[in-house]
Amino acid sequence: MTISTKSDLKLLSKEIRKRILVTSHKAKVPHVGSSLSCVDILTLLYFSVLKIDPTYPRAEERDRFILSKGHGAPALFQVLALRGFYPESLLERYGEDGGIFAEHPPSPDRLPGIEAATGSLGHGFPMAIGMALAARIRKKSYRVYALLSDGECNEGSIWEGALFAAAQNLDNLCILIDFNKWQATGRSCEILSLEPLRKKWEAFGWETYEVDGHDLQALTRTLQLFPSIGKKPVAIIAHTVKGRGVSFMEDDNNWHYAIPTAEQLLIALQELS
Repeated sequence: MTISTKSDLKLLSKEIRKRILVTSHKAKVPHVGSSLSCVDILTLLYFSVLKIDPTYPRAEERDRFILSKGHGAPALFQVLALRGFYPESLLERYGEDGGIFAEHPPSPDRLPGIEAATGSLGHGFPMAIGMALAARIRKKSYRVYALLSDGECNEGSIWEGALFAAAQNLDNLCILIDFNKWQATGRSCEILSLEPLRKKWEAFGWETYEVDGHDLQALTRTLQLFPSIGKKPVAIIAHTVKGRGVSFMEDDNNWHYAIPTAEQLLIALQELS
């Protein structure tokens, strides 16, 4: 199932945000702010961009998506359920001992739709590079997408991978950076100097764009520029707001780890309605 109208995608994004909040409250799962910031990106990818079939989650020619910012798993789990990779009822056991769902994506053999277990920042991106290189070697047409966090760009493995992907002209690889301006302990650009982030990626040999990460039309137009006509990997810096969609959570880094109370959940759901 794909959704072509932006109004339907917006409604779907709101529904996913509601489900993230409900699950966080019930299962006592954190990373609400980081999950809400990437909902629009994930919704667009899974319901309009990726060539995937939930009926055949391991199909050879499927596009691959890696959630390199593994702490955004609460959003990915909801998206995969609504996309039909597994029954939505499975999420009722989110966070249970011995269950499938934890704070980060599990290994691919445990949950349909997951391409790699991630969580340690800087690891998912190199795996996406490996998948893109494998497609080149095996002459396969699938594309590889990865979602990174801005704080993840602190990692040396990111820049080593960026050099390698550009050197190999991996034009079947596209990354999106969820640039919500925060990481666990403070403002991203105050902890390490990320700016000028676009110029850094360009200097490393990537075709690089900047976009409003909550503007579905702008995101769509930008993703249509992939693959690059210059035979380069593509980096999309998506400017987002941590906690997007809930006024008292937006741009408040306390929601990196905070879990909504019953009262906060009610207020948030009313806003999203």
